[in-house]
Amino acid sequence: MQKISSLIILLICFIQLSNAQIDKKVIQFSGVVVNGDSLQPVPYTNISLKGSNHGTMSDYFGFFSVVAESYDTIVFSSMGFRRSQYIIPGDLKENHYSIIQMLQKDTILLRETVIFPWPTKEQFEIAFVELQVPDDDLERARKNLSQDKIISISSTMPMDASMNYKNSTQQFNTKLYNAGQIPMNNLLNPIAWAKFVQAWKNGDFKRKSTDK
Repeated sequence: MQKISSLIILLICFIQLSNAQIDKKVIQFSGVVVNGDSLQPVPYTNISLKGSNHGTMSDYFGFFSVVAESYDTIVFSSMGFRRSQYIIPGDLKENHYSIIQMLQKDTILLRETVIFPWPTKEQFEIAFVELQVPDDDLERARKNLSQDKIISISSTMPMDASMNYKNSTQQFNTKLYNAGQIPMNNLLNPIAWAKFVQAWKNGDFKRKSTDK
C-alpha cells in the first residue's frame, strides 16, 4: 500500500514539473518573408502552426502576423521555395516577437509528357507508313530557282512601280523628241532591223511562241 502511494506521489510531482517546464505563453508572432538569394519579399506565403489548423498568409510585401504560443513550430511554405520551419523560443519576456524569415528557391522538375494524336500503336504504324514528308527549305528554293519556273514567272509578272515610271518617262521623252515633226518609222531604221535579225538568230521569237 505504501508503494502504491509513493508511486502516485511521484507521478503527481512529474506532471507538475512537466507543466512547469512547458509553460506556454501567448505571443503575437510577426515578421517578413524574403527570398534568400535577392532578399526580395515573397508575397502570399502560407504560414501555419504545425499540428493545428491555425495560420495565416503573408501580404504582397511579405509581411505577416499571427497569434501563437511559445515553443510552437511555425511552417513557411510557398510555391517555388523550399519549406522552412521556425520554433518560437520559450524564454521570451514580452508577448510579441518578430523575425525575418528567408526562403530558399526550389526547382521542381516535372516528368516529360508526350502527347500523340494516335490512340493505338496500329494507327501510328499506318500513319507513319503513309506519311507524306513535305519539302524542306532547300528543296523549295531549288524549285523556285529552276529555269522553267523563272521563265514562267517572268512572262506573267506585271511591271513594278520602277518599270512603270521608266516606261512613262521614255514615252514622254519620245513625244518631246518627235514634237513638230513626223515620228520616226522603224521600218526604215537599220539599227532596228539589225536587232530584229539578231533576235531571230537567237530564237527569241520561237522561245516566246513555245512558252505560250
